[in-house]
Amino acid sequence: MTTLTIPAPPARSGPDPAGPPTPPARRPGLPRLLSGPGDVAYAAHLAHWGPLPAPADLTAEVDRAGLRGRGGAGFPTARKMDAVRRAAAGRRRPVVVANGAEGEPVSAKDRVLLARDPHLVIDGMLAAAAATRADRAILCVKQGQPELIATLTRAVAERPGGDVRLEVAPVPSHYLVGEESALMNWLDRRRALPTVTPPRPAERGLGRRPTLVDNVETLANIALIARFGAPWIRQVGTADEPGSMLVTVTGGVERPGVMEVPFGTPLVEVLRRAAAGPAAAVLVGGYFGTWLSPAAAAGAELSRAGLAAVGAGLGCGAVSVLPDDVCPLVEVARVARWLAGQSAGQCGPCANGLPAIAGALDQLAAGHHRAGVEADVARWSEMTRGRGACKLPDGAVHFVQSALDVFEDHVAAHRRNGPCPSVRSRTVLPTPAWDPVR
Repeated sequence: MTTLTIPAPPARSGPDPAGPPTPPARRPGLPRLLSGPGDVAYAAHLAHWGPLPAPADLTAEVDRAGLRGRGGAGFPTARKMDAVRRAAAGRRRPVVVANGAEGEPVSAKDRVLLARDPHLVIDGMLAAAAATRADRAILCVKQGQPELIATLTRAVAERPGGDVRLEVAPVPSHYLVGEESALMNWLDRRRALPTVTPPRPAERGLGRRPTLVDNVETLANIALIARFGAPWIRQVGTADEPGSMLVTVTGGVERPGVMEVPFGTPLVEVLRRAAAGPAAAVLVGGYFGTWLSPAAAAGAELSRAGLAAVGAGLGCGAVSVLPDDVCPLVEVARVARWLAGQSAGQCGPCANGLPAIAGALDQLAAGHHRAGVEADVARWSEMTRGRGACKLPDGAVHFVQSALDVFEDHVAAHRRNGPCPSVRSRTVLPTPAWDPVR
């Protein structure tokens, strides 16, 4: 088995690698979302970043900055803002929804950003509301985080009212709640059911009003673009993908957590900073993401173009290291079973296809020798892909097929020798419990 081995990081000395805080707004340093004051009070936020200006055409500046959504889809943010503004022309005023639900188990970036600098996200919400003429802005955060919810509630209460009504909305931890239409249905009717698009929320969303739904990291970037402009954001990253991104690193690493890196950073540099141990593979993009072999991971960079070159995508910016001393098939089967349980239960591909695929993976992980298991997975995957109201079946199928490609030798070994001895030792990828909401 090929293993990816990351050289040990150099010993730490001097200041933290994250660097000193960004200077006040009059003299900004390099773009860095996590360089805020470390104090959630609005006065500290203003002292660090300065007041939020009102650019003459924020949408055009966001377009010049090349900002794309940081929630997973990577859709151009300016195009979405413009679509909301055009849909609202002469009709009811739109709504801004900041999506911080973060149902992805291997991602913590939204939670860290909100806990460190909630007012930067609120700034982005207010700036986006002004650009689209929205009169309501809702900050969605996952339930079961009482301290964070209290922090956000205090932050919203500190903000001047104006003509935009700011709200905090705790939402269930269900994986699907982060999907736009499911989130709209939860906020409207307390039923987290995805719906077929079009229409999209930008056309008809919350309360049938045009709704701008953006990830909280995207909105924090809008706040910085409003202050410092597109050229400032473009100081880091690549020409096609400017700026920085928040990356959550988990799994077989000594320093798990969230770090901020420029787009185009080599994946091995991120793993080095996290002190990754010997890896059998690396999962990029979360549970809708792609498994990379050691060879592919060694040559990948964290950008859409860079990951596309190895058949992967950024997704939510999650990087999970699979240590070489755990059974990959057990991990894949566990996550596939968890994804099947996240279904809203309203479409056949999810209700029937995903449990069937998970059952076949359970057999592979257990070393069963029934002929045709892999063929069944391939056939059910083809029947499931592209047929649901949301992207859950597509994401789950991609995760599984990527795993079977990368771990082909493990499948063969299980057939010859039965399950791995490491099956009884430990698991790595989290599969958290959740409260059903349907």
